[in-house]
This record gives sequence, structure tokens and C-alpha cells, in this order.
Amino acid sequence: MAQSKISEYAKIIRPQNFDEIMMLAERVKGKRVKMVNATAVGGGVAEILTRVVPLFNELGVKTKWDVIKGSGPFFGVTKTFHNALHGAPVEITPEMYKIFNEATEANLAEMTFDDDVVIIHDPQPAGLIAAREKSKAKWVWRCHIDTSHPQPDVWTFLKGFVGRYDASIFSTPWFARDLPIPQYFIYPAIDPLAEKNRELSAHEIDAVLRKYQLDRSRPLITQISRFDHLKDPVGVIEAYRLVKKTINCQLVLAGGGASDDPEGTQVLNRVQEAAAGDPDIHILLLPPFADLEINALQRASTVVLQKSLREGFGLTVTEALWKAKPVVASAVGGITLQVIHNFTGMLVHSIEGAAYQIRYLINNPQIAKKLGEYGREHVREKFLITRKLRNYLLLFIALDNPGKDVIQL
Repeated sequence: MAQSKISEYAKIIRPQNFDEIMMLAERVKGKRVKMVNATAVGGGVAEILTRVVPLFNELGVKTKWDVIKGSGPFFGVTKTFHNALHGAPVEITPEMYKIFNEATEANLAEMTFDDDVVIIHDPQPAGLIAAREKSKAKWVWRCHIDTSHPQPDVWTFLKGFVGRYDASIFSTPWFARDLPIPQYFIYPAIDPLAEKNRELSAHEIDAVLRKYQLDRSRPLITQISRFDHLKDPVGVIEAYRLVKKTINCQLVLAGGGASDDPEGTQVLNRVQEAAAGDPDIHILLLPPFADLEINALQRASTVVLQKSLREGFGLTVTEALWKAKPVVASAVGGITLQVIHNFTGMLVHSIEGAAYQIRYLINNPQIAKKLGEYGREHVREKFLITRKLRNYLLLFIALDNPGKDVIQL
């Protein structure tokens, strides 16, 4: 699907919000920005950058996107760091730090930073801050993960890099850490005009259901996520089986992988073992850019589930809310910003709690419909890409005015 033009969003958001974006963009027009992350495909960060970078360029902010390179061992290390920063108890060895630093040096040798602002996304490329001494740019570290209870040794190592940036961005206040630099909060966001979120016809939805042999006459429970143990796909199967005792339903677990996540195949194998023998459990390993399929699966669902054990934000929740679907989700991380219990969805703390709320919503379709309607408006106000553009534009202005309590626009 073609990239949307900024003018198209004026039909979706409030007129005053659109006018504000255009005014702020004029203030920073011509600024050169570089985004850097660890993968071009897979996961929420790559998905956000795919949509936001062209929009920045259309607004006159000259934005580039670079992806670091790394070996299998490097991404194995960064995945271990990722789990540790989420609070999982993992063993960290001196060799891991050595692999991380060597990959950082290799990337530094190939990259240039002749920009006005450099935004580094997540831990994998955090060490690139070493280039700051030879760069005139303002450097910002953008953390997309839940760092509220990190493993201390890994956070201490990472803080040695992050503390040298000019600023940091977190998704929620409770992810923030004690840092010697300014901290900003910018919510992740979805693009309502992207293939994954645009309106679909009944014909388009039915075609996808036929493709995956799903029965539209029976309730459909769906979780869309990478195959990652932090998304608890095995727990999703257990919750489904509790629901299945009283409701003849189907389960879809659909997702893909990311090039910086070497654990995905192991998790997928465990999920397939847990689902063995049940023809109503549909495990779909989707290829990159299966956006139409994801859109249709979410729109066809009776209930959308997100039973994460840890979650930086959970854009799949945002997507489902935007489609006015009733959502049952774990009360973790950034999910709690999106799902207001019993208003925009249902928050749960256990497998049994998830099963209870799924049954409740299937048996009470009018309540499910009302939750979906409220959820869509909640996303419109807070979690669309236009809000993200606005906040980044404000950040660029703030970086040009360090230490000021009031900035006159």
C-alpha cells in the first residue's frame, strides 16, 4: 500500500490538532534527523519507523533511517539483555559484554552521524553514542521496552551508554530510570491509514478467513504477536482451553519473527507442541508485511487477547482497539495506558482471569461492542501517529532550547 500523505490525516483527527502539527513542522523545517535501530523488518519499532520517516520528510524534516549490522552471537546477546531489562533472571557473562562492544565498534566504523539529531532506538545500538565526540548532533536514546525492574548488572552496563546522551525517551513514566539527562515520554502509535489498520470490506475479510480455514459462524479468539515467551502464547492456549469447556470457539495465534530475535523458533516449537491435536487452534507463522492478513484477522475476531508477561507498550492492543474490538489483556507495562479496565477493555492478571473475561465478553456482545467503541476513541485521542509526530516535533524544539523552563513558540 502506498505511503499516506500528511493531508489525509486531517480527516481523522481534530482540525486544531492537525493545524498544530503543521505549525510545529514549520518551526523545525530543514532539520536533519537520523533514526537508528536493530532491524528493518519485524517488531513494533521497525513498523513505526516505516510509517513515520516518510511523514517527517514530507513535513520538511530531513529524516534518514539506518539499521545496525550484527552477527548471530550479537543478537543472541542483545536478546538476553532484552530479557534481563524486562526483569527476567538471566546469566550474564563477560564474554557477552565483549561481543556487544565488538559489534558496536564494527558499526561505528561503517556509520556517519552528520545530522542535527540522532535518535537511537533500544539497547542494541546504544553504544553508538561513542560517535558523539565527533558529531555536532543532539543524541537521544529512545527506549521501547519495559525497564521498570531491570536486572541490575545489565542496566548498569547500559546506563554507562545512556547517561552520555543529550536526552532519553520512554513510553511511560514508570519505565523511567535514574539518569543524569532529561527524560521525555512519548507513546508509541499506529498509523490508521496503513494497510494493517485501514478499513476493510467484508469481501477482503472473508477471503482471509477462507485462506486460513476459519469458521466465521463460531467465536474467534485471536492473539497477534511475535512468537516470544514474554507474549505467553502457551498461556493463551491454556486460557482458550478453559473457555472451550463451555463455548465452542476457535483460537488464532498469529505472528512472525524479527531478525534480532533468535529465540522465536524455539518459542514457536513449544507453541506447536502445546496445541497438538486441537484442530480449532490455528498457529499462523506470518511472513513480513502480512498486514492485510493481520488487519482481517483482528477485524474478524470476537475477542482480541494480549496475554503478555511483560510489555513495553503493545501496538497489537492499539490496533485492536482502533478496530473497535473488545480486548482482554494483561495488566502489564504500556498496556495499562491503553486498556482502562471495564471501559476500553478488560485487564487480567492470570490465565484463569483471561478465560473468565473472554467468556464474559462472548456471552455479552452488547457490552463487548461498547468497550470496542470506547477503545477506538481512546486511540484516536492518544495513540495515533499524528500525536507521535507532534511530540517528536516538540522534542526537536526542546533540544534546541536546553535548560529553558518556558519555550516561546
